[in-house]
Amino acid sequence: MTENMKEKIVQSVPQTGFFGHPKGLFTLFFTEFWERFSYYGMRAILIYYMYYELSQGGLGLDETTANSIFAIYGSLVYMSGIIGGWVADRLLGTSRTIFYGGIFIMLGHIVLSLPGSLTALFISMALIVIGTGLLKPNISSVVGDLYSNEDQRRDAGFSIYYMGINMGSFIAPIIVGTIGQNYNFHLGFGLAAIGMLFGLIIFLLTKKKNLGLAGTFVPNPLPQEERKKVFGTIGAVVLTAGLIGAYAIDKGYLNIERFILLVSILGIVIPVLYFIFMYRSPKTTNTERSRLIAYIPLFIAAMMFWAIQEQGSNILATYADKRTQLDFAGFKLAPALFQSLNPLFIIMFAPVFAWLWVKLGNRQPSTPKKFAIGLVFAGLSFIVMIIPAYVNGTETLVNPLWLVLSFFLVVIGELLLSPVGLSATTKLAPAAFSAQTMSLWFLTSASAQAINAQVVRFYSASTEIYYFGIIGGLSILLGFLLFALSPQIQKLMKGVN
Repeated sequence: MTENMKEKIVQSVPQTGFFGHPKGLFTLFFTEFWERFSYYGMRAILIYYMYYELSQGGLGLDETTANSIFAIYGSLVYMSGIIGGWVADRLLGTSRTIFYGGIFIMLGHIVLSLPGSLTALFISMALIVIGTGLLKPNISSVVGDLYSNEDQRRDAGFSIYYMGINMGSFIAPIIVGTIGQNYNFHLGFGLAAIGMLFGLIIFLLTKKKNLGLAGTFVPNPLPQEERKKVFGTIGAVVLTAGLIGAYAIDKGYLNIERFILLVSILGIVIPVLYFIFMYRSPKTTNTERSRLIAYIPLFIAAMMFWAIQEQGSNILATYADKRTQLDFAGFKLAPALFQSLNPLFIIMFAPVFAWLWVKLGNRQPSTPKKFAIGLVFAGLSFIVMIIPAYVNGTETLVNPLWLVLSFFLVVIGELLLSPVGLSATTKLAPAAFSAQTMSLWFLTSASAQAINAQVVRFYSASTEIYYFGIIGGLSILLGFLLFALSPQIQKLMKGVN
């Protein structure tokens, strides 16, 4: 997309109307609010649905397998953003891709809402993986389209958008989690489907008036004469992979454990190939190549961060269920309620960070330094989990305030890294790969969770101290290293702050 086209898009969007930000931020804020309500509502009870006994309404998987499947599911959700970015960049544009993604997500939750077996779970997961891949990177890309690259409101706008994400994420575990755990898992999943429906309705009713031309252009359209060849190749690959997979399953060569290992490997290989492809593309300029090099350490740092943050939904969720004193201050706490802590703290502090970046203006820390500080806080969130096991051992139940502290620390890191990473990605992206580079940002989470699928196998009550200590220590060490390298990274960013 050319600079003239970007300027035309910005001019088509009403630039005020939502807390001093472009009016289109309202549409994207509430669409993503309901999408995250559906997704995190489902996630709040999914791990329990997998390992609770059949008599409790679950599927009866063992905890280690459930945690690995959960991590791989999260990895595939974000890995599929590659497909969504390609579809938006080459075929449909971001707006139409977002809508179709929401349809797939809603269908996935509907399948989960119906009583079924492990097969039904995997079908629903496949639908949600495809849908989130189509929707998630593209809706974030449209947020970037609302602002010019020089607009000082840009980082603040992403922080506000991020707050909308977390408002949906905060409410979901309280509503879906409570109903799912206390009454019926499938009823909870049904509420998640209704949430996505609300998001689709808001998007359809307000996008034309609020978004202008944002999301309507196809930045790197696939020529008509090439489409038949490309679609034929894709169909052949999908069919071949399906046949090979079916044969491998039938002969016992492919089982859950081997599939998890395969996805873990892909989680590392795919982003490497992605960087190489964009760097070597003739459509990428020399300045854009330099910015891609600068993006690599940011990508690695984000991987380390999400490897910790994403464990809040499986390892710390299991910790809440098995290791935490749930009778607290006269209340009986549901384990799923702890999933609301992360978005609650973001809702509380996102406005503070948004105000801070605007207040500091050009004096705010550079993007690499924000990432570095975020990594240190993420590491500390795991380090504090050593203390109760070290002081009282692993045989006694833990005060829930330790979990509260852990979630608080990782949120401070998240506010330093995640919205800033979204904003930096839109600014560092090569013009020909704008939506696909946003997909690359979401691959940081995919890669982290692909690694987590192997790492979570080492967690148990007896290994708590080593588990939290080693992972937390690595994050802090990487944070200090990134801080030291930040001046060199900043030079490679070629004027992007």
